[in-house]
Amino acid sequence: MSKRVRKAVFPVAGLGTRVLPATKVIPKEMLTVVDRPVLQHAVDEAREAGIEHFIFVTGRNKATIEDHFDMSYELEDTLQKRGKLKEYAELMADLPAAGATSFTRQQAPLGLGHAVWCARDIVGDEPFAVILPDMITLPGVRKTRCIAQCLEAYEQHGGNIIAVEEVSPDDTHLYGVVSIAQDFGQTFQIGGMVEKPAKGTSPSNLIISGRYILEPEIFDVLATVEKGAGGEIQLTDGMKKLSELQKFFGVRFDGRTCDTGSKLGFLMANVAFALERPDIAPAFKAELKKMLGAL
Repeated sequence: MSKRVRKAVFPVAGLGTRVLPATKVIPKEMLTVVDRPVLQHAVDEAREAGIEHFIFVTGRNKATIEDHFDMSYELEDTLQKRGKLKEYAELMADLPAAGATSFTRQQAPLGLGHAVWCARDIVGDEPFAVILPDMITLPGVRKTRCIAQCLEAYEQHGGNIIAVEEVSPDDTHLYGVVSIAQDFGQTFQIGGMVEKPAKGTSPSNLIISGRYILEPEIFDVLATVEKGAGGEIQLTDGMKKLSELQKFFGVRFDGRTCDTGSKLGFLMANVAFALERPDIAPAFKAELKKMLGAL
């Protein structure tokens, strides 16, 4: 029987160079999509899926992330005294329970694999989720977001889980790609992984999309894996090595993923999430139609 997944690791040490100058002093994870920071959307997704402990691997100049997930006494007191009880209730609903957040620092930019390894002592000897906060998701036909579908696949198969999405075969060279060993429909056993395959050599059009469930043995692998692309410790390289010992399964996420780490993706995320908000969508649609009509 597989252990229940209780913890999620959020690597948030990146510099956000793709969206400069906005991220010169503001962490990219704290840029807002509609009225919530990007990172809050990722944490919302984890909470909806039943994750109980949120582990943030931070870097220098990321103190606002810790502040965001802490009490804000002056603001809370002001809201209550001014009778803004709706706003106060919303603020408190977003606040994780005491002891449900942990922060550790990645002191050097050594890659995603190294960032995950930095959380090893907090995760301990249990399976855990990895959620890349640049990638935020909206549900599709199944009405659940990506990490919930990964957890469902983990309960079905055990092992290690990677969320995947389909892209045009012409674009596979931009991503990490998986191959299929045995297909079960919504899920499949992974036969292999390759990071940014040369054009025309990709084993499929299924790309790794920023959500994982990993067994704790990944930490021992990441401690010894050699540096890969960009001179960094790559999570994909660690997973490839672990796949020699443990099974990996893919889950086809049926919703929408927005990459907020690029300028275009950030803009599209604001549009997609605004259109899902009943309080904003009607007026926003009307304004969009006016703008598109003027093009």
